[in-house]
Amino acid sequence: MPFHRASLAGMSFALILLSRPVSAHEALPTTAKPLGWSYPHSCCSGIDCRQVSDKAISERLEGYVINGTGEVVAYRDGRVKNSPDGVYHWCSVAGADDSRTICLFVPPKGY
Repeated sequence: MPFHRASLAGMSFALILLSRPVSAHEALPTTAKPLGWSYPHSCCSGIDCRQVSDKAISERLEGYVINGTGEVVAYRDGRVKNSPDGVYHWCSVAGADDSRTICLFVPPKGY
């Protein structure tokens, strides 16, 4: 019976952590990062960043392409960051779909 209570307590604690509200500077939880992660303040003023699908970003010789705007962010551009959860995150001015890139979080190759 003590094991059962400990298991319930652990599960309850996990649910509380997972159900906590996400602040404006935090990425949503994913399988790789079940508690989410925080966007650097240099990338996000609270409304600028969000997770985007693989289809929103493509690659060509010059760099990453933001498909919605056509903007190309060079592979070695300082705005390109490693994505800690293995999915793309795009930070754009005011979070608008038609504005310029502040930061682009890119999953490592083969993630």
